[in-house]
Amino acid sequence: MALTWACSSLRREDPLIRPKSRAQTSLARPVTLSGRGVHSDTPARLTLSPSAADSGIVFSVDGADILADWRSVDATQLRTRLSGEGASVSTVEHLLAALAGLGVDNALVEIEGAEVPAMDGSAGAFVAALDEAGIAELAAPRRVLRVSAPVRVSDGAGWAELTPAGGGLSLDVEIAFEGRIGRQRRALDVTPETFRRELAGARSFGFLRDAERLWRGGLALGASLGNTVVLDGETVLNPEGLRYVDEFVRHKMLDVVGDLALAGAPILGAFRSFRGGHALNVALVQTAMRQGALELVERHVVAERPAASFAIISPEQSPS
Repeated sequence: MALTWACSSLRREDPLIRPKSRAQTSLARPVTLSGRGVHSDTPARLTLSPSAADSGIVFSVDGADILADWRSVDATQLRTRLSGEGASVSTVEHLLAALAGLGVDNALVEIEGAEVPAMDGSAGAFVAALDEAGIAELAAPRRVLRVSAPVRVSDGAGWAELTPAGGGLSLDVEIAFEGRIGRQRRALDVTPETFRRELAGARSFGFLRDAERLWRGGLALGASLGNTVVLDGETVLNPEGLRYVDEFVRHKMLDVVGDLALAGAPILGAFRSFRGGHALNVALVQTAMRQGALELVERHVVAERPAASFAIISPEQSPS
């Protein structure tokens, strides 16, 4: 069915379970992936390596270090691009989603090329790489960003918002397209388990009718049936079909996880969007940070369920 907006898709998939550790994490050992960029169609090779506590996710490209941070974003059309020190790295969202979804706080991403490889268009290959590398705890407490006040941004009919909520990060995402996709809505509490099971395998998608226009704009030059779900009218051209009946909204949720990671720490709150995308996701993070609606706190109590205690970190304690 083209329309998968069903009541069952709106229920929370799992009870929220907090990570058992209050410690920051990094990788246990380096791991390398290679492929081609979906927009540039150029080869790319990246190595994910362990890094120290409070270093965050840093991309090392062309001799420059670019922090995965909301202030580094310089493009959001069909992908999220970061820049700094005269260099840039594009299409970071799926890798950032895998790191955030599995709870990796710190990593060095050394990349040869200007774009993160597309792999199969999902975060699945990055999750597999992180599993191969292993996740290690560090001798530093985890810091999180608690939504302390509602924030909303809009662009025409589309909008995105963050509101305070107990527990961790919850997503409620709705998309609306003509034809085969229709309206789809899904809600999910994000944990490593739900991220793996429900979001990591959802692929990018696009429409055959848009291909020439995107190529003229220097985008989607490397898009193929191997890394994109392609629709021609009502038909999915990929021989294997869809991985989920609502793969389209799941992929939008995957993008949200990656874009919210640009806040610099896990967000505790409720995210909701309608007809969103990278531009709205990033604008929401930027607005929330500038308005002081995300409060940096340090978790002091290890808990299996949402109850936990926090301490507010003063500005001079905050990582730069």
